[in-house]
Amino acid sequence: MPTIAGPSLSPHKRIVAARSENTGCPRSAEDITPRKRKLRSDSAAAVPTPIKWKSPRRCALMAEVEEEPNGMLETQFDCLDGKSKWNPRDDDQMKAVKEALHVSTAPSTVVCREDEQRRALEFVKGCMEQNKAGSLYICGCPGTGKSLLMFVYEFFQEGLPCLETVSVNCMSLTKTTDIFSKVLGENETGKKAIGSSTPLEQLQILFSQKQQSSSSKMMLIIADEMDYLITRDRRVLHELFMLTTLPLSRCILIGVANAIDLADRFLPKLKSLNCKPLVVTFRAYSMQQIVRILQERLVELPYVAFQPKALELCARKVSAASGDMRKVLSVCRSALEILETEVKGSTDEEPQIPVPEDQMVKMDHMVAALAKTFKSPVVDTIQSLPQHQQIIVCSAAKAFRGSKKDRTTAELNNLYMEICKSSMITPAGITEFTNMCTVLNDQGILKLSQARNDKLKRVSLRVDEADITFALKEIRFFRNCLL
Repeated sequence: MPTIAGPSLSPHKRIVAARSENTGCPRSAEDITPRKRKLRSDSAAAVPTPIKWKSPRRCALMAEVEEEPNGMLETQFDCLDGKSKWNPRDDDQMKAVKEALHVSTAPSTVVCREDEQRRALEFVKGCMEQNKAGSLYICGCPGTGKSLLMFVYEFFQEGLPCLETVSVNCMSLTKTTDIFSKVLGENETGKKAIGSSTPLEQLQILFSQKQQSSSSKMMLIIADEMDYLITRDRRVLHELFMLTTLPLSRCILIGVANAIDLADRFLPKLKSLNCKPLVVTFRAYSMQQIVRILQERLVELPYVAFQPKALELCARKVSAASGDMRKVLSVCRSALEILETEVKGSTDEEPQIPVPEDQMVKMDHMVAALAKTFKSPVVDTIQSLPQHQQIIVCSAAKAFRGSKKDRTTAELNNLYMEICKSSMITPAGITEFTNMCTVLNDQGILKLSQARNDKLKRVSLRVDEADITFALKEIRFFRNCLL
């Protein structure tokens, strides 16, 4: 039979053929079949051990865990090198580290919120340059730096000397209407306006009349925790924002709250009057931002108290759960206390032993602190609930997000129905829904008030939203529901 002429052997086949001739072994089909080219270095190619195949997704995760943190930590914690030795047995040094990580300790500079700070400052400057009133609404999840930015408002007074600033924490008010007397009593211009029966009317007169002096200052009102002003008729909230719409008004209002959609849900009247406030949203902190904030707090100390990888572990865990910076500080302080207890215990047993050079907060201390903070009985309880009860818990977390008020069972049931219908899940009836709420009340997750009609029972959340997010974040369905 005549030989059919075919293409010449490729370089790969020539190498395989040469190998088979030298060894004297017959060539198998596996040897003849060209293999896919593997992207390996020359050193790796010389090793005969086969490489275990990994999926691209797994390789990406391994690269994120192994390669990215080392480079990031080297650049962000270079400033910690060369510091003096830290002695955890020294009470003064331990106290200094705890104070640096306390929530009430304001950092020297506000980092990772430069863009939000710039937008707030540009808004105030624009109102002053145009000599007109305006309103700004700052919203975001708890622990994202809203109150910190607003209470460090010296930059308003330094950059804008012709500005009178009044700051009010609405959580401290006995009644919602007390905010008007608070504003009127704390600013100098308001004391001149007399003759009205209520502080609100005095403010309305003040911002409706022409100022006697052209050099009179504009008034900046910062209302923190504004969602505490939400009443059944929303009258106080409306009247406060309406101060910026009065003729000849010189009022600049900045409201700060956790409710992201407060401007859409509770200010329809202001929207119809074209005085809807400008909205600036504070997003949850990422892992890199949390590491940078911790660095700014610890860089002023003359010693190193934390292992960089321990701080990174804390930042990764909290950013995945909630991005709450207050939770980060709490975990770091808890890790310090664990180390302090460990050091004091060893001192009591053998007081003559010197302090090791690497005695600092390490990975094992941080793991114990994270387990103490997140792995609570509440998390275990939520994870063991049936699916529909978990949906009710997610509905409650969304309903009470940014607000400490309660809701009726009917309102919570409507949100539960929306989540079920959007996911093609058959919802439970109102009777079964009420029974599940009663079960959650018995387990300490929800709080139900007494009422004759089940639909009129008031429902409130007893657990922290961060615990709900941490318990259900591994399930994609609930992770999407909590967005």
